[in-house]
Amino acid sequence: MLDVTRLRVLDALARHGSVTAAARELHYTQPTVSHHLARLEAETGAQLLQRAGRGVRLTEAGRMLADRAAEIIGRLDAADAELAAHVGLAAGRVRLAGFSSAIGSLVPRAVAALASRHPNLEISLVDTHPPEALDLLRAGRIDVAIIFRYDETEPEPEGIRLHHLLDDPVYLLSTRRGRDLATHRDATWIAGCERCRSHLVSLCGEAGFQPRIGYSSDDMVVMQALVAAGLGATIIPGLALRAIRLKGIVASELSGAGRHVYAATYGEPPDPPATAALLAALAEAAA
Repeated sequence: MLDVTRLRVLDALARHGSVTAAARELHYTQPTVSHHLARLEAETGAQLLQRAGRGVRLTEAGRMLADRAAEIIGRLDAADAELAAHVGLAAGRVRLAGFSSAIGSLVPRAVAALASRHPNLEISLVDTHPPEALDLLRAGRIDVAIIFRYDETEPEPEGIRLHHLLDDPVYLLSTRRGRDLATHRDATWIAGCERCRSHLVSLCGEAGFQPRIGYSSDDMVVMQALVAAGLGATIIPGLALRAIRLKGIVASELSGAGRHVYAATYGEPPDPPATAALLAALAEAAA
């Protein structure tokens, strides 16, 4: 049977890429880290590390085991938190990850309500994109992920359960009137990064044109500021406008372009008490 302590050492090494950094995180000496890694190789019968200059790197077998180790450790840590939560919500923790516009509007109200009801509950929050949030959820590093999906989004991985929070409309932002994308076909467009702009490109394509993208930012405040300065047009979700809305912008809701916002959990129900309490607070805030 694989030793969990040695799996934690391998996980730390995979994340940091350095024996020194792994030792620092785990409060071990470097020889202790090296010893655990050598013993893990002996247990598995596989070479997990190879020398790379003055450092080391994972072999293909090492990377595969490190990925599994992260998931195992995450689930063990989650089990510890669930067990603590069953003692009562006077103790324990709940960990949340979400995307920026939800964290800027929906989440603060929910977390404040939860903290008020259960002041001794430890609550942590990570700002990240939905794909990374789902990875954290599957690895057991968080308990709830707030994600969004469009009608055409691929289904979530097996084991993910979705709890619908709200339907979030999408708005066209400009400094001039014109309630549809086609009236802005000649505009300069402000878009997210290469990964985040696909919905804009798709909507413009449906309107019969290819957007000319002149500015790129994933910061919703920056996108609004560029529009307010008359530098172009963009689309933005309603949650982002709820968080902050700059003066001088004309916002027009785009019919049929909205997204669906969910709280995602992992595994079979029922959810641990702390997780269930967070889900309830999020549902109240969304309503």
